[in-house]
Amino acid sequence: MTQLQFPAPDALSFVPLEEIKSAEHGDFIFTPEQLPVSVPCSLPEVHQPQAGGRSAGLAVMNDFLNQRGEYYRGSISSPLTAENGCSRLSPYLALGCIGMRELVQAVRNRRRTAEGRWKASLSAFESRLWWHCHFIQKLEDQPDMEVHNLHPLTEQLDRPFDEEKFEAWKTGNTGWPMVDASMRYLIANGWVNFRMRAMLISIASYPLALPWQPVSRYLASLFTDYEPGIHYPQVQMQAGTTGINIPRMYNPILQAQRLDAKGLFVRRWIPELQQVSDQWIFEPWLMPRTIQESARCILNKDYPAPLVDFSAATRKARADLKAVRDSDFFATAQSIGEKHGSRKRSSSRRMTGKKKARDAGQMTLF
Repeated sequence: MTQLQFPAPDALSFVPLEEIKSAEHGDFIFTPEQLPVSVPCSLPEVHQPQAGGRSAGLAVMNDFLNQRGEYYRGSISSPLTAENGCSRLSPYLALGCIGMRELVQAVRNRRRTAEGRWKASLSAFESRLWWHCHFIQKLEDQPDMEVHNLHPLTEQLDRPFDEEKFEAWKTGNTGWPMVDASMRYLIANGWVNFRMRAMLISIASYPLALPWQPVSRYLASLFTDYEPGIHYPQVQMQAGTTGINIPRMYNPILQAQRLDAKGLFVRRWIPELQQVSDQWIFEPWLMPRTIQESARCILNKDYPAPLVDFSAATRKARADLKAVRDSDFFATAQSIGEKHGSRKRSSSRRMTGKKKARDAGQMTLF
């Protein structure tokens, strides 16, 4: 990261297709006539994506480092503040509009003169650039985590694919307002902050008990900043299939109360709930019928009831996890931690057994 940056080329030149030959036999690999006319690709339509290109990326970077970034450290969790408080540089890094070395050096230059909140926020941001590279390395080391559970014993978890639940989750109709608002925001913008991404995966994996693979593919199709090296390790972490991370079962009611206390985010993205009072906004299924009528939000007509009982479903999820955690589970988890865990804390090498397997995963959490 400290080395000189490569200069951006003024123009790119490409080798003519007719000159591309097999290095082994000297034959043409293919002719222009053999190329497909079109490649089928069906992706959801994102209504308000970020503008692409290097110029746009540089403008976003400069704006973050000189204007928006001061409150980064305290504004990245709530979807209300994250839209402006996060760097919003992930798409430009993922697609190569901005280089990691370029960004790291710009951050460090800015840190030299930073004071107060700026100093703390830029330090926190740079630490996440380290994590960015750490997670990409995980997929480089084990590419099959795109399709297979990192910990093989988690294949035993009871997570059959349920089309009805999956469709409700992917369209923002689970009945949990914070979950649905986050999904609808993502569909509209092609981006949502990390905490909400983690919650979406957690909800799909634990109370809805969906397999993570279709969940992963759908989210990948929505994320403008889709980066495989970040995506698959994070999906598996939040789905509880790594074996080295403490399961995070996000409670959508508590997340809403903490991160959207007045229901502003929920009401903005779920118009069905706009007239529901603060008392019921995060648990509309508890409204008496008379209140539903006055709020013009009839349960299962205007807005769905939750797909499952959250408490009962998460109890079952914990029981399922506990059932696979035998001695073999922790022995395998230890080897996974040694391969994929952070090397930041040397004290981890002195840990043994369950504690070592458990704590090795904690080092990889943001």
